[in-house]
Amino acid sequence: MSRLFVITGNSRGLGMHLSLQLEARGQRVVGCSTSAAPPWRVDVSQVAQVDLWARHVLDHWGTPDVLINNAGVTSSPNPLWQQEPEDMQRLLMVNVAGVHHCVRAFLPAMLERGSGLVINVSSDWGRSGAPMVAPYCATKWAIEGLTRSLALELPAGMAALSLDPGTIDTDMLRFTFGPGAGDFPPPEAWSGPAADLILSLGAQHNGRALTLPELAAKG
Repeated sequence: MSRLFVITGNSRGLGMHLSLQLEARGQRVVGCSTSAAPPWRVDVSQVAQVDLWARHVLDHWGTPDVLINNAGVTSSPNPLWQQEPEDMQRLLMVNVAGVHHCVRAFLPAMLERGSGLVINVSSDWGRSGAPMVAPYCATKWAIEGLTRSLALELPAGMAALSLDPGTIDTDMLRFTFGPGAGDFPPPEAWSGPAADLILSLGAQHNGRALTLPELAAKG
């Protein structure tokens, strides 16, 4: 059965390849990014842009079955005391406030229908930590708490969960790791299994903090 997926940050990397794989499996996908053409050009840190985009999606596509908050940014790898305040603010606004903006824009329609799944893309660094990327880690820790709290607020039949995609060779990882990012699988190899696993998620996963390798191991 075809479902409607709304995915932020889907013009490249994980978001783009996941969108393509979901469409290949017969799903409908609507996305946004800062590099897309209007009305899909959306900076999720800007609530007015998110609201305008969400209204377009709801009016023309309908209520999402699955909202995937994937858009994210990072900062230059430096010790915390050398991180620029402007970079920290940008990470907080995109990685944390951006998720809130999208939940605020789409979830009421999903609640009115009485079904839906919110997947907030997290990171292993949101459950542990790492040197030189403290601002990014902090935002992903925030996503874990935000998601678990949202899960407690949802009615039966709906779900919110955090999803660690694993370590993937993306532009963001290359910005952080440099050439060492090439030691990890590319989004093209990740996206097929990821799409299959995401299609298996439902209300029974409410409140879970999942990782794709963990799910794959469980079959």
